[in-house]
Amino acid sequence: MKLKALIPLIVFVALAILLGWSLRHDPRLIPSPLINKPAPEFALPVLHQPDTQMTLADMRGKVWLLNVWASWCVSCRDEHPVLLEFSKRQLIPIIGLDYKDKRDDALAWLNQFGDPYTNSIMDTAGRVGIDFGVYGVPETFLIDKQGRIRYKFTGPLNADSLEHVLLPHIKELQGA
Repeated sequence: MKLKALIPLIVFVALAILLGWSLRHDPRLIPSPLINKPAPEFALPVLHQPDTQMTLADMRGKVWLLNVWASWCVSCRDEHPVLLEFSKRQLIPIIGLDYKDKRDDALAWLNQFGDPYTNSIMDTAGRVGIDFGVYGVPETFLIDKQGRIRYKFTGPLNADSLEHVLLPHIKELQGA
């Protein structure tokens, strides 16, 4: 009978330990099964020229970033000034993947806040985002010259994460 009285206490302690363990991990470090694998193929319309399509093959031979964003994304507004400053350094092409957005809204957003992207492509249905394993926006993927995903950053980039996390990976892939 005493064992039955202890079961709720044991369950509570187990749940507290599990919760404590999960809170110690950074949610931005969500592992991606696509790391070191080829990036998914895509052919999407270019935001500024919707009659033109961009494909993964267009970026072969370059180390580049794919930044998933949307005009409706609040966190993207926090990240955007960081991308604008980084793009001025012209270290690497930044391709914007406008995710589940309306073209007019995306164009207005870039007009209002600035455009850090070498090119933006429209994923209005979200299928390419799903292929990349996007959990939410913003997310940023580092893709090597062979078209393999080498790093994934979940959440908004800030100056510190860009300089100390992403930039070392970029330099390594560029052979610098």
